[in-house]
Amino acid sequence: MMSAFFSSVFVIVLGVITLYKWVIIISALLSWVRPDPFNPIVQLLDRLTTPAYVLVRRIVPTVFGGIDLAPVIVIFVLIFLETFLSKLFMGI
Repeated sequence: MMSAFFSSVFVIVLGVITLYKWVIIISALLSWVRPDPFNPIVQLLDRLTTPAYVLVRRIVPTVFGGIDLAPVIVIFVLIFLETFLSKLFMGI
């Protein structure tokens, strides 16, 4: 019974990581076209991604040649977490 519980929690965590990766990708793509800042979807994406970007920017400089690489770094961290948790769960 506990293994089913942990398996379900694991699937939910991986789903959240995957969803957040897509939020980062969509937000990064939208930043290229300068969407309306008053659009509720744009505001939601900004509220969801800004905390992760601020955390990354505190640790490493992310702007190189006028391009902000914070979304790329966040996606790499999420991929690392996804892989690490998958391997950890497979070992249990």
